[in-house]
Amino acid sequence: MYASQHEILALFIIALPIATIAWTITHEELFKEFHDSCIEKSKSCQRLYERKFFYLFTCEFCFSHYVTALFLIITRYKLLFPDWRGYLISGFSLVWVANIYIALFTLLRLDLRKERIQIDSTENSVQHKSKNAPREIHRI
Repeated sequence: MYASQHEILALFIIALPIATIAWTITHEELFKEFHDSCIEKSKSCQRLYERKFFYLFTCEFCFSHYVTALFLIITRYKLLFPDWRGYLISGFSLVWVANIYIALFTLLRLDLRKERIQIDSTENSVQHKSKNAPREIHRI
């Protein structure tokens, strides 16, 4: 019943593309029009199941469950048990690890954005000072 090193390694490797796909579809500019359309439909559709269907494309956590299900079908990855219980445990484990990756990526992006804002602020401050500084007139 103990997980082998191969199963644990596979857990962390398979979670990478799950996190990547979930993040890309729910956040990146490549799918912006699709994302905006899903946000609108998740608020405007009349039926509850329609609103929930479109909402899943706006939430990386929700969407990662469906991407995980797809990857379980493709890879047939099972954790701890060779039957349906292995699929159940591996499914939730993959979602958990994938969402840890997403959280780490989000923190990294926030840190990079913070640095970019600080650099822009410093550059603007330097430019403002150089514009307002008295200019020396050199006579020959």
